[in-house]
Amino acid sequence: MFRKIGLAFIIGWFAACSLHAQVYLDSVALKPLNQATLLGVGKVYLNDSYLSPLRYEGTTFSLLHDRLGGTRFLHDKMLLQQQFFMQVAVTHNPSASASEYYGNVAYRLQGFYALGSVMGIRLSAGAGWDAALGGIYNVRNSNNPGSLKVSTNFNLSAMAIYNWRKVTFRWQATTPFAGLFFSPEYGHSYYEIFSLGNSKGTVHFGSFHNQLSLRNYFTVDVPVHNVTLRAAYLGDYYRTDVNEIVTRIVSHQFMIGMAVESLNFGGKKIRRNNAWLKSAYY
Repeated sequence: MFRKIGLAFIIGWFAACSLHAQVYLDSVALKPLNQATLLGVGKVYLNDSYLSPLRYEGTTFSLLHDRLGGTRFLHDKMLLQQQFFMQVAVTHNPSASASEYYGNVAYRLQGFYALGSVMGIRLSAGAGWDAALGGIYNVRNSNNPGSLKVSTNFNLSAMAIYNWRKVTFRWQATTPFAGLFFSPEYGHSYYEIFSLGNSKGTVHFGSFHNQLSLRNYFTVDVPVHNVTLRAAYLGDYYRTDVNEIVTRIVSHQFMIGMAVESLNFGGKKIRRNNAWLKSAYY
């Protein structure tokens, strides 16, 4: 008799706790956050007429952190994505007699609106903003060995997600339509710009007439036991043509990492006296 009463009490207590937790989650409208950190390696091609008329090619390495989560905006149909990207590369000219080093750091913030589903493929479109800082260094040049690459743009994006059994496929494309980027005039030295203050004509409005860029991002998520592996292809094309200087940076990379999903708590969503939510910080 007492065992049955005790068992019923335990079952009822667990049910009440589960119901309380679910009611709280519903009340704060928490959205799961999908995030992944990927390491990449691939091929890169550099053309910068400020440094050399030759094309340099070599190996590139990168680190990408990708966060994608739902929001309560636009009737729960808006997704918010943040990406932090770091890339380095070592390249050589066709005769392997000179080298160029390339580095880049970029941050992207994009919103996607869910358009609907076609044959099981979820389609989204949106816009966003990015900022990038990098440069190319040519070891052979003595007068002007470096070329600074700084830009900020507003972008248009499209995304498609498809689930096949337990595997998830995603394709995403992004291109800038308006922004600003840095480029000196041909023969304009960086000593004049930064030491003498002669920076006139170095900041340009960028759009399709002088700046073309396209990023293709394709991912495959595969669950393996208690982890989800993410393999990806990242293709970047970037070209500017201004002040008689043409820059072209093209890279193809294979990336791999792990993806996780989590619930983030912050602001008014945290109830510090919750019995079921034990915070390690508050």
